[in-house]
Amino acid sequence: MADRINPLKRSFGDMITPTPNPHVGSAPDVPNTSAGENPASQLPVRFLTPRSYQFDVYEVAKRRNTIAVLDTGAGKTMIAVMLIRHIGQSIKSSGHRKLIVFLAPTVHLANQQCEVIKDQTGFEVEVYYGAKGVDEWNLTQWQKEIDERDVLVMTPQILLDALRKAFLNMELIALMIIDECHRATGNHPYSKIMKEFYMNSNAKPKVFGMTASPVAKKGVSSPLDCEDQMSELERILDSQIYSIKNRAEMEEYVPSAKETCKFYDKPRFNASDLKARIGASWSKFDTAIMDLQGSLDTGYKDMEDRAKELRKRLSSDHSKIVSCLVDLGLKCAYEAVEVCLQKSPKSYEECEMYREISLQRKYFLEEVASMIRNSLPLGDDYVLDPALDYLKAVDSGYMSPKLYELLQLFLSFGKATEVLCLIFVERIITAKVIQRFVKKISVLEHFAVSYLTGTNTSVDALAPKLQREVLESFRSGKVNLLFATDVVEEGIHVPNCSCVIRFDLPKTVRSYVQSRGRARQHNSVFVTMLERGNEKQRDQLFDVIRSDWSMRDTASNRDPEMWTPKACLLDELEIYIVDRTGASVTADSSISLLYKYCEKLPGDRYYTPRPAFEFKLLDKAYQCNIKLPPSAIFHTLAGPVCRNQQLAKQLACLEACKKLHQMGALDEHLQPVSDEPSGKDLMLKSKEASAGAGTTKRKELHGSVRIRALSGSWGDKLDGVTFHAYKFDFSCNVPSHIYSSFVLLIEAKLHEDVGNIELELYLVGKKVNASISSCGELHLDSEQVINAKCFQELFFNGLFGRLFTGSKAARKFLLSEDTTLWNQSYMYLLLPLETSCTSSADSWSINWTGICDSASAVAFMKNISVFACEGDRIDQSAHTSGSSVQEPNDSLMINFANGSANINDVNEMVVLAIHTGRIYSIVEAVSDMSGESPFDGNSDDAPAKYSTFAEYYTKKYGIVLKHPRQPMLRLKQNHNPHNLLVDFNDEGAKKRSSIVGKQRQYAHLPPEVLIRINIPVSVLKAMYLLPSIMHRLESLMLASQLRQDIGCSVANFHISSSLILEAISTRRCCENFSLERLELLGDSVLKYTVGCHFFLKHPGRHEGQLSSLRSYEVCNSTLRKHGTDCRIQEYIRDGPFDPRRWVAPGQKSIRPVPCNCGINTLEVPLDDSKFQTVDPNIKVGITCDMGHRWMGSKTVSDSVEALIGAYYVAGGLVAALHVMNWIGIEVELDPSCVSQAIASASLRTYIPNDDEVKSLESKLGYAFTEKFMLLEAITHPSMQEQGVNYCYQRLEYLGDSVLDLLITRHLYENHKNLDPGELTDLRSASVNNESFAQACVKHNLHIHLRHCSTLLLSQITEYLKSSDGSIEATSLTEALGDLVESIAGAVLVDTGLNYEEVWRIFEPLLSPIVTPEKLELAPYRELIEFCGSLGYFTKEECVSKGEMVHATLTLQLDDVLLVGEGFDQKKKHAKGKAASHLLKQLEKRGYSRSGAKKRKHGTDCVSASPPESLEKGDVNVITKVKIQKTEENDMLALPDGAPSILSSSKRETPVIESINMKKGGPRITLFELCKKVQWPMPTFKTSEHKSRSPMEVDDIGGKRTAFNTFTTKIKLNIPWFGIIECDGEARADKKSAYDSAALAMLNVLQAKSQLIITNK
Repeated sequence: MADRINPLKRSFGDMITPTPNPHVGSAPDVPNTSAGENPASQLPVRFLTPRSYQFDVYEVAKRRNTIAVLDTGAGKTMIAVMLIRHIGQSIKSSGHRKLIVFLAPTVHLANQQCEVIKDQTGFEVEVYYGAKGVDEWNLTQWQKEIDERDVLVMTPQILLDALRKAFLNMELIALMIIDECHRATGNHPYSKIMKEFYMNSNAKPKVFGMTASPVAKKGVSSPLDCEDQMSELERILDSQIYSIKNRAEMEEYVPSAKETCKFYDKPRFNASDLKARIGASWSKFDTAIMDLQGSLDTGYKDMEDRAKELRKRLSSDHSKIVSCLVDLGLKCAYEAVEVCLQKSPKSYEECEMYREISLQRKYFLEEVASMIRNSLPLGDDYVLDPALDYLKAVDSGYMSPKLYELLQLFLSFGKATEVLCLIFVERIITAKVIQRFVKKISVLEHFAVSYLTGTNTSVDALAPKLQREVLESFRSGKVNLLFATDVVEEGIHVPNCSCVIRFDLPKTVRSYVQSRGRARQHNSVFVTMLERGNEKQRDQLFDVIRSDWSMRDTASNRDPEMWTPKACLLDELEIYIVDRTGASVTADSSISLLYKYCEKLPGDRYYTPRPAFEFKLLDKAYQCNIKLPPSAIFHTLAGPVCRNQQLAKQLACLEACKKLHQMGALDEHLQPVSDEPSGKDLMLKSKEASAGAGTTKRKELHGSVRIRALSGSWGDKLDGVTFHAYKFDFSCNVPSHIYSSFVLLIEAKLHEDVGNIELELYLVGKKVNASISSCGELHLDSEQVINAKCFQELFFNGLFGRLFTGSKAARKFLLSEDTTLWNQSYMYLLLPLETSCTSSADSWSINWTGICDSASAVAFMKNISVFACEGDRIDQSAHTSGSSVQEPNDSLMINFANGSANINDVNEMVVLAIHTGRIYSIVEAVSDMSGESPFDGNSDDAPAKYSTFAEYYTKKYGIVLKHPRQPMLRLKQNHNPHNLLVDFNDEGAKKRSSIVGKQRQYAHLPPEVLIRINIPVSVLKAMYLLPSIMHRLESLMLASQLRQDIGCSVANFHISSSLILEAISTRRCCENFSLERLELLGDSVLKYTVGCHFFLKHPGRHEGQLSSLRSYEVCNSTLRKHGTDCRIQEYIRDGPFDPRRWVAPGQKSIRPVPCNCGINTLEVPLDDSKFQTVDPNIKVGITCDMGHRWMGSKTVSDSVEALIGAYYVAGGLVAALHVMNWIGIEVELDPSCVSQAIASASLRTYIPNDDEVKSLESKLGYAFTEKFMLLEAITHPSMQEQGVNYCYQRLEYLGDSVLDLLITRHLYENHKNLDPGELTDLRSASVNNESFAQACVKHNLHIHLRHCSTLLLSQITEYLKSSDGSIEATSLTEALGDLVESIAGAVLVDTGLNYEEVWRIFEPLLSPIVTPEKLELAPYRELIEFCGSLGYFTKEECVSKGEMVHATLTLQLDDVLLVGEGFDQKKKHAKGKAASHLLKQLEKRGYSRSGAKKRKHGTDCVSASPPESLEKGDVNVITKVKIQKTEENDMLALPDGAPSILSSSKRETPVIESINMKKGGPRITLFELCKKVQWPMPTFKTSEHKSRSPMEVDDIGGKRTAFNTFTTKIKLNIPWFGIIECDGEARADKKSAYDSAALAMLNVLQAKSQLIITNK
């Protein structure tokens, strides 16, 4: 037997191979753990055999409900796991959904048991407790857990609440395991679960209870008393106690701690005098608090409650200090004072009176600290001396004999650091001060010390997270000495705990048994500390030990066969049950439910909504009257008459809960009705919110709508077509530039504001004004249509596309192919007009001569044979196609492919190259060049391939020049179309000046390969304008089409297509307009109309519910859903106009974007998740050829708001309401509801002070029809204290939205040229509590605020005293701002929703409204934007120091580090003060902030000015401070008077792991490096080189061929080092050139030891 290994002494890893048990054949693979053993740090168990006694208990528990009474450490959890596996497998095989519930009384134990079950069963297990937010779960969340889990481990209160709310029911539970089941008594949740639900269940679950002490009282007085207590536990749990009779096996395996007593002497130091003086001091300051409390002349209850709370705190401090003085000695009493001082409540945000009262507590603690300090004759640090005479310290009172003996126990451990000792104390303060004291003892410094308390509401309690960390540290041995209260007595498993010390005696037999059971190590010790000669302590310990033996004996000697079940006597419960769900509330749970309902009501710092109770004594009976907050659904209720106050209160609350449910304030599960919408809308919101619908992060694939006006069926008509004609006239600001007029022929008639417009086109160095006007109808015969189509096909493909298709070996003329280039959904004609036409719409004619000549050119090209490949000759006649080309009679005639012309007439002639299909205009004839001239197309480094032009055409195209000696023609090449709708001249001026080689390129061709076309060059020039014009026209057609879909029959209403176009155009379009301004306005309109709708529709709902309903209705996910339902996303323009991808009818695209979306329809399924993504690599705004494009989900909701704003601008609120209803936002401002709200106010006409109302009305300049409306608007919710059952919250909700709309409209209308960003800043600066509060005080409105809050009154007084209004009182400004908003809401209702009248009243009250010139950004934001514009970075560091926050901001200039510091009670304000200091330093250094607030439209950048001394030089040069090295200390010497400058000469070399080599990666790496070390941003300068022949250049992805290359020079200024310049390699595009330069800079930095790249 001696050789046998105790399995408790082995790790789970040593127990993989089990010891065979003769009593069983195949044991479940469950752990042999005691209650709560932690397997987290041990290997998983695969095969374990239960001990005989465990198997016996398991067999009994399978047959009947059982309470297993076993010693701590005996492996009760193993039995539970065996039961879970047995019943869990039965559940799975049955196919019926059942749950197993494991109940543990503490969070620690629940977490511990969850891990054991999860690791040893293989089931789906989860743990539940209040800190995880389970209390707020709804049915859906619980149902999800039920569906996904097999075992639910939870604290009992969670199960009780879930049963009461009918989220769970007993019929769903197959097995209920109750750990530490001795707690099932009285009002404990264990007892309530059994009595309220288990006993009343028709399908009761199996019950298995576990305990080591099955008695609930402190002890047992006799065997009969022990039997009675056990029987009571059995009745409550409907189970039978079972304990093993033969304890031999258990005692062999379960370690039993050696019990001993440690005696200590009575205190030798007489502390009675000091104790009396401390008591007198406490009495003095308690009286002072009472006097201060009595000095309040307001009589407000809130201050009385706070004063009582502080008096209670003072009394608690006194008790803690005296307790430590008596039990522990002077030094620990002093430590207790320090602990209390550290736990002082923050009072900086409180009123002056509260601060004064709070100071009394501080003065008391400081006075007591002084008393104790003066009582330490040997000094404060005497006990810290390593050579301390401990007995002398005891005699002097420094420590008590009890504490001395505890230290002796610690000293007996020696220097061993593996010891784990658990010391149980009764009070939290004792645990805290002893661990502080022990940490200061030098001879014990090798021990790690900590303390552990419960998660109660005490100010000394530890947070749950910290508790877990401390306990884990003790388990792992990081902490040696752990002082703890009874929180770790039950179930917590620390297998290596070698010593348990009861510093304070256990008060109950349960406490004794459980604390003794924590000593789990072999040969562990359980020490009880006793005072010598203290018979009371001796008797107390004796009774506990005797009770333990009696309990064991009774439990083990009970005859299980003689046990007969005894019915549990259920108390008669007053209960309310919801018929539909079965949810219930009892009299005792109704109080907490009522408080929970009130907690959901809106409140603020000055008022916390809670029920108020009044009791009436009626003939020796009590009646409770309840008063609920003003925002509650009802306000008063009288309860039934009862025999005592508590019962009267419970029954009154039960009646209140019943009424709340019946009125709809509590849902079918007796939960306060959520402020969120319910039903399908809520499910939709939950689904879409989880997917990110309506957010900028989510991207969605959407289709594009076809423009109906562009469709046409006339393509195949043989009898001619009648078109609607729209004339394009052009006038340039440079008179010498002439552009031919054009006419648009389209089948549909365009709306007036689409077909008659003017727009400006921006060319390089000039502007062209385009005028579009309707010219009525025009009929073309079939031949004219054919010729017009030929013209359009020729010129649009020749200029912007290609006239030849296929490879060089098999090229085909595009217009000779059978495939049609026309599509019925996109049919119109763009034809040139005669140049002699005037601008009059009545006098114009189409240039049919040129069009017919173009058709002839097409016919000529069709007749030309297919050109031969290189090296093949063809007959010259093939080029002329039978044309009679005559040899010129003199040198002035030039032969073209289709005729001849005088050399003096060729300038500006339009020609078509027969070998390339390109269209040119002739600049001049070059007399010194001919076909026999040397060919100039050879590359510089390649051998000559062709000697002459004639040879080139012969070999390349098989064309033999018949007249090789005639002069070559210099031709102006065509170019890609440009976006002429945006003025890039100003922005691009500097960029263009930095690029070299921008001279115009000309082509030189022999006349014989050119077809002349009788079209003026002005037609060619005008055609480059057409893509931009048609893009704008098509956009307006799109907007007009959306307008037609929306429809609006409001009288005298018209909304322009251009305004709708603005509403559907995002900033990404790069237009000079976007939807953002309208979106800002639409947001306010939406907020106002929806707010009014809910205010009128739900007169019984409070402000919180109304705000939540409105928030849901106007949130982005909801708006996105409405928008997509109406297909608005198909109309949105979300990408820049790319003229290279624009095609006219009859033109074939040369830049197709094939559709790879996987769908063949124009529409994209909205509910398909594969068309939704958050991948940042997906590019938005690029449309494929099917019209599909990725779009930000939020873009749809933004466009919805912009449309609402557009209709509001055009037709006011009526038009906005129309479009909102079309979108699906059901808003109705029913006049009858307005009248009803006014009538409701008229029924409550009590006015306390008529003069006060008149005074307020005179300030407003408005006399209320219903005076009560004004009275309600000035009543704070805290007036509930005086029985007032109304307040301003609902009106404040309404006023907030109307003022937001009115001010936003004012800013929108008065600042038309402001970009959306600055307009948003103006609104933010105007619509906020601070500005409203200032208006309130300015016009003396605050004196009319009715409230019952001392804090509010005090803060108003302080706010008024601050001459500059700089006091930081966020909550105060909120209250005063709410007053202004509520008055606005009252005026709005009283005037019948006449918001124009509200504006008439409030515009002078709120004036002056901030303007762009007076707009001041917050200092921190201004600093960030200002530094960003200069290319500098800032760093911040915030440190809390007591009640203050210290913020430090650093700004690195070139060779100067500026530092700004700020102190405040709030982090935000501290950072603002630090930023202000930095901005002032920048101004002193010559940096102008005048432009910091100005933004450029379309960017988020701010501009900033460099110092004046540099304005004439390089703007990239930054101010340098002269830096000198001093010989003495090698430190940087700063100039005199330099403010707050720190030296950074000794900085460490920055380290990066690697360089991102993807495109843009080197730039990102360099940017992040600069940001990290605060180097100024580098500058880039790029030059361009062009070549007539292709060049091969390097790129990140390999080699690329390009005609143009870019080279970038980069410059970086490193503070305290100097400027580094280097060049990147040539690249095919600018961005790649930037990357090359950035990469070169990173390499140079590494070479100069300014950077370390660890993985290059």
